[in-house]
Amino acid sequence: QVQLVESGGGLVQAGGSLRLSCTASGGTFSRYAMGWFRQAPGKEREFVAAFNWGGGPTGGSPTYYTDSVKGRFTISRDNAKNLVHLQMNSLKPEDTAVYYCTQYHGQTYFSSPELWGQGTQVTVSP
Repeated sequence: QVQLVESGGGLVQAGGSLRLSCTASGGTFSRYAMGWFRQAPGKEREFVAAFNWGGGPTGGSPTYYTDSVKGRFTISRDNAKNLVHLQMNSLKPEDTAVYYCTQYHGQTYFSSPELWGQGTQVTVSP
């Protein structure tokens, strides 16, 4: 049974950066689309970023971002290390949320998220 584990969350001031990581224990996710969602207090979980399976060992496949993070966040992967990253720059207080790594059911992000990690808290202070 594959389990996703996130790390890298924390407290940062507005304008700062954090890098989230996701690893898969008990398997690999190199043949699936992967993504990040987030959930702020009192709000529904929302899509943040994703990439399709394919490309080279460190990416090259199509990536997708929600409008509010375009130009600030970058999703990437390292298949050899079984890692998915979310580099978050120019953070804003509205980015405060629990961030979840997800493995999609298929090879593109047009399929449904299937596996979820436990989440990592990101808090951005004004």
